[in-house]
Amino acid sequence: MLQLLRKIAFPFSLIYGLVVHVRNFLYYKGVFASQTYETPTICVGNLSVGGTGKTPMTEYLLRMLKDERVAVLSRGYKRKSEGFVLASRKSTVLDLGDEPFQLHRKFPDVAIAVDADRRNGMEQLETLVKPNVVVLDDAFQHRKVKPTFSLLLTAFDNLYVDDWYLPTGNLRDAKNQADRANLIIVTKCPAGLTASERDAIGSKLQPKSHQKVLFASLNYADSVADGKGQTLPLDSLKSKEIALVTGIASPKPLLQFLSVNGIQYKHYEFGDHHHFSAKDIESFQGHQLVLTTEKDFVRLEGKIDGLYYLEVAHHFSESDHAILKKSIERLF
Repeated sequence: MLQLLRKIAFPFSLIYGLVVHVRNFLYYKGVFASQTYETPTICVGNLSVGGTGKTPMTEYLLRMLKDERVAVLSRGYKRKSEGFVLASRKSTVLDLGDEPFQLHRKFPDVAIAVDADRRNGMEQLETLVKPNVVVLDDAFQHRKVKPTFSLLLTAFDNLYVDDWYLPTGNLRDAKNQADRANLIIVTKCPAGLTASERDAIGSKLQPKSHQKVLFASLNYADSVADGKGQTLPLDSLKSKEIALVTGIASPKPLLQFLSVNGIQYKHYEFGDHHHFSAKDIESFQGHQLVLTTEKDFVRLEGKIDGLYYLEVAHHFSESDHAILKKSIERLF
């Protein structure tokens, strides 16, 4: 049914694509201005709507930048607050949004800020925090701030070159805007991706001379956590009645991982960034264990017993990690 609706919406996708091209043309001609800042900025983004692993990539960068005074600036999608908010001990998921709050919980020493006006956010961070570098989360299509360095993410099973504009496809920006990236990172690759498969994807993406294409796979933890210090080995879940709750753009890799590991579950699937209502929670209560993603966990924590999350991170080959690390180090 969804695919049929998307096909019917094809004329709207043409209008959307036209608007996107006009907007980019106006930036190219200087009618719309992109602001640069003294503080180095690293943009993590994509051309599509969700599902490429931006938050795990931001976490990867934060670990890489652990010796720097780093800040993260995000829009704070679906938060209940307004304007510029700098995370503090009193901040909640409603103040920051799920992904920034997740980062704040995991990296308490990192300045996490949200602001829909990224220029104002940068100015506030430079005044209040004075970071050595700012990671701009989900900012590739938000061109009012011109980043120093850009990482463009695209999922292995849905490369942007094979996609189409919203609402027929998932693209929210033009494919040719990939030229603005410094590194193109193909995420969610299967383990053991061969050299010939890498070459085939590289030929498909056709990177420019200033770009490199890197490849990352998802690395799931071998245990689940309840956020209070208690963990359960993954194998112990095989004997439990599990409700799997997801409110992310693309749960397919998680479903495959659980199935490969012999874990049975009843899947309750919701839209990306879904705010769980009492009725939603009632629908999946009553199971021995409720398993969810780390992003969904921060929206469900304290609302249900027996709640656990499975952590996930990006994994690069040694050579690709070295390229990424060297590229980031050049900013300082």
